[in-house]
Amino acid sequence: MEKLVNDFSFGLFFWQAIILLVLIVLLVKFAWKPIMTAITAREVGIASAISAAENARKEMQNLQADNQRILNEARAEREAMMKEAREIKEKMIADAKAEAQAAGDKIIEQAKATINSEKNAAMAELKGQVSSLSVEIAEKLLKTELSNKEAQSALVVKMLDDVKLN
Repeated sequence: MEKLVNDFSFGLFFWQAIILLVLIVLLVKFAWKPIMTAITAREVGIASAISAAENARKEMQNLQADNQRILNEARAEREAMMKEAREIKEKMIADAKAEAQAAGDKIIEQAKATINSEKNAAMAELKGQVSSLSVEIAEKLLKTELSNKEAQSALVVKMLDDVKLN
């Protein structure tokens, strides 16, 4: 270090200082503005990219919120449709049961009416047969009574036996 201090020359220092100042002036005049412009442009680009990223993040949050809202609405609509379908199904089943019950009741009533009419017809036929048999017995009794009392009694017994057998 002492050697550097001993070899120090003011002329060399002066020229080096002038060259340094000229170099600084040249850099300020020609290179400083483009470098600062590039740095400013880069700073603006970074700021706009950060702003765009922030806007994209906010928009993404909004889209997620909208998607969630739409999904919730779709779920609610699906639930409403399922509930309505269940209600329609239950109503259709209840209507079918009511129709089946009504049809069954109608068939039962028709069967009862048919049975009743057939019963009445059988009773009428039976009454007709009984009345015709009574008339025949009375006719035979009258014929027999006019002829013989013993024969009449035997005929009545015989006719009663015939009626019981039939």
